Amino acid sequence: MEYVYAALLLHSAGKDITEEGIKKIVEASGAKVDDVRAKALVAALEGVDIAKVLAQAAVMPVAAAAPAAAAAAAPASKEEKEENKEAAEESGVEGLGALFG
Repeated sequence: MEYVYAALLLHSAGKDITEEGIKKIVEASGAKVDDVRAKALVAALEGVDIAKVLAQAAVMPVAAAAPAAAAAAAPASKEEKEENKEAAEESGVEGLGALFG
């Protein structure tokens, strides 16, 4: 994860994302540098428009969180909870009846 953060830091500073740059940032953080990871990240980011990816990523969590927020905003009333509980109990009894004929 620190390698991705290093790449984002370089991008934010307007610098080229290079192996040397990533290595310097990871070393400055106190973590041990893995040359293979740094090289792989630079290769993976080649030709990627990071600004565009970040703009798309900023929009996605809002869209994904909308259904969850709507469900949380409309809690079931006490009557609905009791009805659901009764329905579950009835279906459980019906299931046992079908089991024994």
